[in-house]
Amino acid sequence: MSQIKSVEEIAAMREAGRVVAQALAAVKAHAEVGTALTELDDVAATVFSGAGAVPAFLGYHPRWAPVPYPGVICASVNDAIVHGIANGLRLADGDVVSIDAGAFLDGWCADSAISFTVGTPRPEDVALIEATEAALARGIAAARPGNTIGDISHAIGRDARRAGYGILAGHGGHGIGRAMHEEPHVPNDGLPGRGIKLAEGLVIAIEPMLILGGRDEYTHDADGWTLRTPSGRRAAHAEHTVAVTAEGPLVLTLP
Repeated sequence: MSQIKSVEEIAAMREAGRVVAQALAAVKAHAEVGTALTELDDVAATVFSGAGAVPAFLGYHPRWAPVPYPGVICASVNDAIVHGIANGLRLADGDVVSIDAGAFLDGWCADSAISFTVGTPRPEDVALIEATEAALARGIAAARPGNTIGDISHAIGRDARRAGYGILAGHGGHGIGRAMHEEPHVPNDGLPGRGIKLAEGLVIAIEPMLILGGRDEYTHDADGWTLRTPSGRRAAHAEHTVAVTAEGPLVLTLP
């Protein structure tokens, strides 16, 4: 069952969201050609530690994963769609980098993701990232009382499909609060008017994951975490934690 948050609880989640936004901004600023993914993980860890926040991903162990997640951030490069592990890989010119970060502050969680390029970008990668951010914006705009989860899903998926992008199969957003993953599941594609109605106080993470070339398939790396496109086509990921309010959607993970 989805959990409705009070105004005070949403304010507490906003503070967690500020810390996550600061970590993502610091990681992006540090990322350049030659930077190791482990360095980016260290940057996020330093921001969280300085704010008194607890990384949400580090040690996270859902039932389907063979081992607990070993990093502070998820760092997915090029054809890695999501859940990439921050290892010793060094960024190369033109790489597409997706960083997902979550943290608990005073017991409340926030979750957000950004995608960007390093060095000289390819035009199709710029368009991919812009399309992913636009899909996120459409999903956020639909997060209003009286709408449904399906309205968010449709807003994300319809135009992404029309533009020829694939959508990571079986994955999407989620409720969030005292736990990183709560009900409801928020698909990135679907029919309007379907699913639960959005009520004031519902807080969800909305996170489109788009793939060049129109295919939705993925494979698992041997690490048990990284989801990768079988074709080698590149992907992008964007995410915000959003509260449904009477005044409209309130994004909790802005700087």
